[in-house]
Amino acid sequence: MPAPETVLSVRDLAVRFGRSGVRAVDGVSFDLGTERLGIVGESGSGKSTLGRAIMRLLPNAAHVEATTLDFDGKPLLTRPEREMRTLRGNRMALIMQDPRYSLNPVLSVGKQVAEAALLHAKIGKKDAYAKAAEMLARVRIADVERVMGLYPHQISGGMGQRVMIAMMLLAKPRLVVADEPTSALDVSVRGDVLNLLDDLVRENNSGLMLISHDIRMVAAFCQRILVMYKGRVVETLTKLDEAQHPYTRGLIASMPDPRNPVRRLQTLDRRAIDAMEART
Repeated sequence: MPAPETVLSVRDLAVRFGRSGVRAVDGVSFDLGTERLGIVGESGSGKSTLGRAIMRLLPNAAHVEATTLDFDGKPLLTRPEREMRTLRGNRMALIMQDPRYSLNPVLSVGKQVAEAALLHAKIGKKDAYAKAAEMLARVRIADVERVMGLYPHQISGGMGQRVMIAMMLLAKPRLVVADEPTSALDVSVRGDVLNLLDDLVRENNSGLMLISHDIRMVAAFCQRILVMYKGRVVETLTKLDEAQHPYTRGLIASMPDPRNPVRRLQTLDRRAIDAMEART
């Protein structure tokens, strides 16, 4: 089977904040093809900062540097902000975790999705609304005309996340960064949203970065997993039983496993983790 085509190439990516020079991301390297890549770690491990650094969406206080940060073979760090604005939402898309905060509360669903078509498809208003309705139907929203007239507070979390996916994938982006896309959803709809995202990404031949703290969910969905700890990638896996690093094993043990229920979940052994890190 041929290797997936490279969409994103990252070498020695580091992110520092303020004058202290503390690195939130430290020397991260990976390639992303037309595949599903998971980025996992506890809160504060640097995974969301990594995703926003790639999208060039960090605040001015952040200093981003890398030996290589190439998208479709062209460098990202040297591109002017005006050019980045043409890439975001078009060739690169960011799906954020909670539609209650990432959708505009004063615009209807239909207007928000149509705006994405107006901005990136360069079509008229009537065609943009038609394209928005078509995309909302693609993400399996029933009664599209009614939903298009609703506001974000009037729809459920699962429906809001489908709207967000419709907006972000309408332009058929080459790279999709999904930052905790199921964390605000009920367990009953998480699988449906992930399957929907997978279908659209495959159809568009895109590369997907799925950022999450849920290592079991990511392992079931992604082809590869990067495990982050204190801003660094400590391990790369294709399946959970390959895990060697005590941090990765701790993450796995701290998540419930319906196949092997236990009375008490384990906590991370920080001493063992830091001892291993000191040796590397």
